[in-house]
Amino acid sequence: MKRCRPNILPLLAIVLLPLLGSCRKDLCYDHDEHSVGYRSNVNAAWEQEWERPYGCQWQAEWNNDKYGVGYDALRPDAGKGIAALIYETTETKAEGVQEFHLPANGGLLYTTANTHSILFYNDDTEYIVFNDIASSTTASATTRTRTRASLSLSEPHSEERTVNMPDMLYGSFVPDFEPIPMAGGQQLAVVMRPLVFTYLIRYEIEQGAEYVALARGAMAGMAETVFLKEGRTGEELATLLFDCTLTPGLAEARILSFGVPGFPDSYYSRGPNHERNYALNLELMLKNGKKLDFEFDITDQMKNQPRGGVITVSGIRISDEEGAEGGSGFDASVDGWGEYEDIELDL
Repeated sequence: MKRCRPNILPLLAIVLLPLLGSCRKDLCYDHDEHSVGYRSNVNAAWEQEWERPYGCQWQAEWNNDKYGVGYDALRPDAGKGIAALIYETTETKAEGVQEFHLPANGGLLYTTANTHSILFYNDDTEYIVFNDIASSTTASATTRTRTRASLSLSEPHSEERTVNMPDMLYGSFVPDFEPIPMAGGQQLAVVMRPLVFTYLIRYEIEQGAEYVALARGAMAGMAETVFLKEGRTGEELATLLFDCTLTPGLAEARILSFGVPGFPDSYYSRGPNHERNYALNLELMLKNGKKLDFEFDITDQMKNQPRGGVITVSGIRISDEEGAEGGSGFDASVDGWGEYEDIELDL
């Protein structure tokens, strides 16, 4: 009797086919990219805006010749990396916070099956100081103290903390995020929006600009802190210290700031009895060694520029008598203005 030998090739194909399409985790270099798990594939975009329009239409009316720079040239660089803080929805326990660091364009973010809130900010800052990050509700950023013994501001700014300008800071917040297990991770689009804005400061020197060796300024009444979750600013006031660049007839500076304090609520609910005051200070060191101080009220200009813009002050005049040579003169190459040097404090 003739026996038939079964063809086992189809059976082997059925057994081996799943194995060919999968991998052993210990032998596969990109296992996490296509295995099923609670991961999010963060895709980050950067909103590189240097000011927000609240009445001033700078972008539409910009004059390159007048300001010596193009509007787009003032846009900040994107961050070089992203910090991601993952919070439990209740936000009651500090130990529930997980921190991850991603490249600037995003990457894989590992979570658990629980619902989370996620706070993102750029992690390439130097002068930014982060506070109370155990909860997304209280997480805030400020900047370091910088003192200037020669600074003299009138009331109500004389008692404000003097600080360095903040570094460029971006943030984004995702509430009630529900992870879904899937191969490669679920897609999560994140827009990193600015929490720091730029003010182009212009001091117009109408007479005697040729006598000036160095210039530096201070901007008073600005926000000391910003809250990362929603971008609102605290009520505390600070004075930003900065150095200026001299051009013919001008002392100029590009100032980074969190913007005005109490934004948005206090800004929009301002009444005649609750209007904040803002001031600019200018110190000029003349070539003959004399130091001149000027102070300007910029409250009216700040009304429509709570988050970046252009501030211009004028009427600065240096007489020939003030600028006349005398004494030993001033060495413009001296760093920090010698005895007038600013001091940075790690506070």
